[in-house]
Amino acid sequence: MLEEIQIRKRLAKHLEGGEAFMPVTEMLKKISFEDVNTRPSNLPYSFYELFYHITFTQKDIVKFTCSLDYTEPRWPDYYWPKEKTCKNKEQWETLKAEYTTDRERLKNFLLSEENQLTQPVKNGKDQQTLLREVLLVIEHTAYHTGQMLVLLRLLNLH
Repeated sequence: MLEEIQIRKRLAKHLEGGEAFMPVTEMLKKISFEDVNTRPSNLPYSFYELFYHITFTQKDIVKFTCSLDYTEPRWPDYYWPKEKTCKNKEQWETLKAEYTTDRERLKNFLLSEENQLTQPVKNGKDQQTLLREVLLVIEHTAYHTGQMLVLLRLLNLH
C-alpha cells in the first residue's frame, strides 16, 4: 500500500510538470495577453491555440475519468479553438483558471485511495484506467509544452 501511495504522489508531481519540462504555470507567467495570439515564424499555431488545446483535452480526460455524465466531444472540432484568437483578457484568465482547476481535480482524484489505479475509470473499459488517463494527460501536456517553449523563444520571452 505504501508503494502505491508513492506512485500516486509521483504521478501527481508529474501532473504539475517541472522535472523534464517547464511547468505550464511557469510558461503562463512569461507571456502577456498581448503576445498570446502571435504566430511567429509562420508556425501554424499561437500560444493561445496550443494552450486552449491542452486545456480542453485535459478537461475532456478529467470528465471521462471522474464524471458519470460524460459525452465524448467530436474530434478534432472541439479540441482546438473555433476562433484562432483569444478575444480579451477575461477569456484568457478564464482559460488559465480552467486549466488549473481541472488539473487539481484530476490530482485530487488520483490521490484518493478509493479510486483504483488499474481498474477502468467511470466511463472507461478494458485498459482505460486511472493510471492510463493520468499518464495520457502528462504525455499530452509535455508534448505541447515543448511547442509552447519554442513559441516563447521565438517571441524572445524565454
